[in-house]
Amino acid sequence: MSNNVLITGGAGFIGSAVVRHIIGNTQDNVINLDKLTYAGNLSSLESVSGSNRYVFEQVDICDAYELQRVFDVHKPNKVMHLAAESHVDRSIDGPDTFITTNIVGTYTLLEASRRFYMSLGKSEKARFLFHHISTDEVYGDLGTEGLFTETTSYAPSSPYSATKASSDHLVRAWHRTFGLPTLVTNCSNNYGPYHFPEKLIPLTILNALAGKPLPVYGDGSQVRDWLYVEDHARALYDVISRGVAGETYNIGGHNERQNIEVVYAICDILEKLRPDKPLGIQRYRDLIVFVEDRPGHDVRYAIDASKIQKELDWLPNESFESGISKTVQWYLSNESWWQQVLDGSYQGQRLGVI
Repeated sequence: MSNNVLITGGAGFIGSAVVRHIIGNTQDNVINLDKLTYAGNLSSLESVSGSNRYVFEQVDICDAYELQRVFDVHKPNKVMHLAAESHVDRSIDGPDTFITTNIVGTYTLLEASRRFYMSLGKSEKARFLFHHISTDEVYGDLGTEGLFTETTSYAPSSPYSATKASSDHLVRAWHRTFGLPTLVTNCSNNYGPYHFPEKLIPLTILNALAGKPLPVYGDGSQVRDWLYVEDHARALYDVISRGVAGETYNIGGHNERQNIEVVYAICDILEKLRPDKPLGIQRYRDLIVFVEDRPGHDVRYAIDASKIQKELDWLPNESFESGISKTVQWYLSNESWWQQVLDGSYQGQRLGVI
């Protein structure tokens, strides 16, 4: 039996990957609900937009009236909540938007989901599930050893991670207090095609191609676990299909790298794939500049993804080496997509400086 899957933030980076995965690999119907802020891009969904199993609703998750209409019209039995403000640097510049979207928006969506859930019959209730997609940043700074598990205490460092931690707690509270069937996933850093170029990997690729400086915060020793976005999309669908209400699943790529190692890898791939550099550039690595570190920058994140492997038989398909090569090649082959992005308000400038 096919599902009606409501995906919030489905025009964003991870959300669009989830939409493409579901339309391309299942018989489920997708209702893509997105406000279309600066990072929402419907051109990321051109490959599936013509499907009769796909529909788009331009709606703000803070708009309770419109959410009720969407639930009443489309009658989803699965909700995948990805809509969020997600860039740490932007949360330093303007925390208010993050509080509104990530906390108030999640509350509003939970209430709309609860109202709809309570209207369902017994068999329909048994199929309903609210899946909240979150981040490993809620756990804070890991230190030099160990891994985040599903029981790691929360210690968010940035306004962004604090709002995501708040939304995680709201989702669990609605499960315990109101009986809404919810679950939470916390993922490591995503990368891959259609990534808005304010984040490290796409910004490095596009700056290098333009012969611009490649900014690296501090000394570049911060460690992140990198997860290819299509692996993440597959994991999220496994969770919404077979996960257990009330549970938390951590999703990681098993690919810890220092930020400077990531930048080096991109430079070296470009040396092979795009040897003709902008005028005056000898090596892409020569473009690297170390800049003042981000305020409150966590040193290391790393995920223990053994639970989702054991319970849902999920493992990432891409190593960091294969995934980063695919990512660089995608940006080289899809200049029209990222040129449209750069023609807008974001031009690669530094954000999040106090």
